[in-house]
This record gives sequence, C-alpha cells and structure tokens, in this order.
Amino acid sequence: MMANKKPFTSAIIGALVALSIIALVLSLVKVEDVTLPPTVKYGLVFDAGSSHTSLFVYEWDSDKENDTGVVSQTLSCDVQGPGISSYAHDPPKAGDSLRECLDKALTVVPAAKHRDVPAYLGATAGMRLLREQNSSAADQVLAEVTKTMQEYPVDFKGARILSGEEEGAYGWITINYLLDSFTKFSPKARAWLRPEAANVFGALDLGGASTQISFMPEGSVMDQNEASKFTLYGYSYNIYTHSYLCYGQNEALKRLAKELIAESAPSRRVQHPCYPKGYNETVHLSSFRTSPCTNRSDARLPLGDSTVTLEGRGSASGCRAALRELFNFSACGQSRDCTFDGVHQPPLRGQFIAFAGFYYTFNFLNLTTQKSLNDVNATILAFCKRNWSELEQTFPEAKKYLHTYCSVGIYILTLLLDGFKFSEHTWSNIHFSRQAANTDIGWTLGFMLNFTNMIPAEPLELVKGHQPGLWAGAVSFIVLALVTGLVAVLLLCFWKTK
Repeated sequence: MMANKKPFTSAIIGALVALSIIALVLSLVKVEDVTLPPTVKYGLVFDAGSSHTSLFVYEWDSDKENDTGVVSQTLSCDVQGPGISSYAHDPPKAGDSLRECLDKALTVVPAAKHRDVPAYLGATAGMRLLREQNSSAADQVLAEVTKTMQEYPVDFKGARILSGEEEGAYGWITINYLLDSFTKFSPKARAWLRPEAANVFGALDLGGASTQISFMPEGSVMDQNEASKFTLYGYSYNIYTHSYLCYGQNEALKRLAKELIAESAPSRRVQHPCYPKGYNETVHLSSFRTSPCTNRSDARLPLGDSTVTLEGRGSASGCRAALRELFNFSACGQSRDCTFDGVHQPPLRGQFIAFAGFYYTFNFLNLTTQKSLNDVNATILAFCKRNWSELEQTFPEAKKYLHTYCSVGIYILTLLLDGFKFSEHTWSNIHFSRQAANTDIGWTLGFMLNFTNMIPAEPLELVKGHQPGLWAGAVSFIVLALVTGLVAVLLLCFWKTK
C-alpha cells in the first residue's frame, strides 16, 4: 500500500514544483508598461489690487480631468502695505513688498518642485488707472516686481495688467468651479458629469477702483471678446462680462467727495450727506488729481493744495441722491438692455454670488444672510441715522472704515438696483459670500484653472513593471504550491516511518 502512495506523492510534488516554476517565469516574463500615480503640481498667483496685494498658492494632480486641472488652495498670504500702484514714486518698494509672502509660499511647496512652479502676478484696476495716468511709471512698477520674482527659484511666467473683462471672467470661473457648476463626480456612473446650465452662477465683484458683473445670459453674447469665451472640462462657455473702471468703492467715494466740494465752492466747510453726524474729515484738493477718475479740469474747484473739511449730516436720502449723480443713467435712453454710461447688458439670468467689497460691507452690516430688500433698506437707513460718537463706542475695532459704511451700503444698493437692474423680485438671487469650499473667491483661482489648460497635458509616466493583479496571482499560486508540497513531503515522511 505504501509503495503505491510513494510514486503518487512524488508525482504530486514534482507537478507542484513544475507549476511553481512556470508561474514564477510567467510573472517575470510578463513585463509591460505600468502607469505610475499622478504627481502633484503647484501654481502661484499674486492678486495685485488697487488697495492691497494677496498671494495664493494652488495645487492640482498632473493627470487632469478633460484637460483642466482640479485645483485647490494651499496658501493665502496678504502682502503688507498698499497696492503696488501706490509705489509709483518708489518702484523698488513694490517688488520688496512681495518678499515675505514669496518666502512663505516656498515653505509649503516641496523644495524639489520649486523650479517647476509657474508663478504669475496679475494687476487689476489700480494699475489700470496708473497706466492711464503715467504709463512709464506703471511699466517701472511691473519691472521691479518682475526683478524681485525672478530672484526666486520658481518658473516665473510674467507680471502684467489684466483687463477688467479678464478680472470679471476669471472671478466667474472661480465661483462656478467652487460650487461644482462645471463638473460633479457621480459615484453611481463613476464619471464626471456636467450639471445643468441653470446651475451656473453669475459673479458680482466690487473692488477699490472697479466693479465687474459676469453671467451666462440666454442666447448668444453681443460684442464678444476673448475674455468671455472659455473651454473648461471639455465644454465651451460663452458669458457676458463687463468691468466699470472708476466705479469701485474707493474711487466712487472719492468722486462723490469731489462733486460735493465742487458744488459747494468756494466754501471750505462742506456738508457730506453720507458721513455720520459728528464726523469731520479734512481733505487736500490735490488728492483729487492723483486718479484719472477725479483728475478732471473742473473750474469749480479752488486751485492749489488747499484743504476742505467735510462735515457729516447722516442723511440716507441725501446720500442716495448724491450717489445717483455719479451714474449717467440718461445715456441709456429708453433701452431696457442698458445699465448706465450707455453700456449694453443682456437681461439678468440665474443666481449670483456677490463677493469682495459687496461681501465685506454687507457682512459688517449683518446683511449677508438672506434678507428681503425691505429689511436691507431698513438696516442701512437705521445705520445712517446713528451719530459718530455712538458708532465709535459700538464698533471700536472698525474705526478705520466706520465712517464709510453708510455711503458704501447705499452705493451698493444703487449699483445693484439702478445700475445692474436687480429688482425686489430678483434680490433673493444675490448671495453675499467671501469663500466657497474653504477657498477665497476672486479672480486668481479662475486664472489658475484656465492657466492649467495652457500647460500641455502631462502624459502619465510609464515604467516597465508588472500589473498588480498578475503579480499577486503568481505569488499566491507559488505560496499555495509550496505549502501543498511541504504537506506532501511531511506525509511521505510519515508513511516511511510506518
């Protein structure tokens, strides 16, 4: 009996060993191209606004969805000091102001990737105004910014002044990216899907020197420009976007002050309807000659660098009437598709996100949560009636801008309702926000998203290796064969002892 088992057992052991060798050889011979995991890429964008500069660092995987990188914010850094346009008389300081944030950026990007990080600086309305006033000064500021950034180990792509339409369009991209209006991953379909067009948001941006409105209207866009056409995640978008220079909140308030002074000349004490009662401000007439928005030949203004004192009246109705005079509504005639200054605008469509100055003012006034237009009007009216001493005691931490909140609040209502043509019925379509998905809303993320389309799609790196399934199967079979063979040997030894 044992004699019969021995040849049989030997045959099993031999067969298992042979199969193990075959499996091992096949696993080693079956070498093919294997895709490595995607690498993380980084991008760096400076937003050089009219009143301040901010740096944002973004990252995305090298394998992109339909040629657009899935970008997220890694760092935001506020540059100390004013906007770079303020350094027109000392351009080197514009470049030096960026160093602290550049140093911080290099701490969050792996050292091995520094040289591959595309870095860009985009200047907006402040530099657009400086270029109109003194183009050589604007060029010198950009040259100093370029000089500083070229000292850092990054792939500097350039510093330039964005058009107002680019600023508006990139802000529109940012909002819709963060709110999943371009793509949304479907676990059920295991694919990226495009949401309905009705879910695309409009963008309302209020800066210091300009304001922008961007949205996707019904039908085609008239007077198309390059800034209104995009291809993102495999789909084309055609939007309406317009930028109004000199209608940012800082320049608008400066224009208002100039008009009040001019209308009251030669008086050196001028009543300001928007400022709180008890608040006085002394201004130099020369300050109105520093911006193209107010640098007009106006014979009503006294000559020289004399001063005028603005005295607050706290009159909401007087403030609204004075602010309306900043807009040329008569230029539109009877046209319904017109905002002000003769600018065409198609009918509003969909929901809008209002950010930057819109958000900061309404957040201070506690108006960012959904409220009716009547509630908004009542809140701003009540705030405008409060005197300066009361406001100082109630809001000591906001003293720097406290005297402006009445005028900016009414200015926002005038701009949105009389200018952009929102109404009591469409007011609820406006949502005031600073962030979405833990990311700051602004033009820089939209720029990076569009910029990743300009980078050639990086092919996934292929190396010679083994597919994980084949290798795991071969190893498992070898282990099983060896264990079975070991058991057979033990059984054979056991039978020999009997």
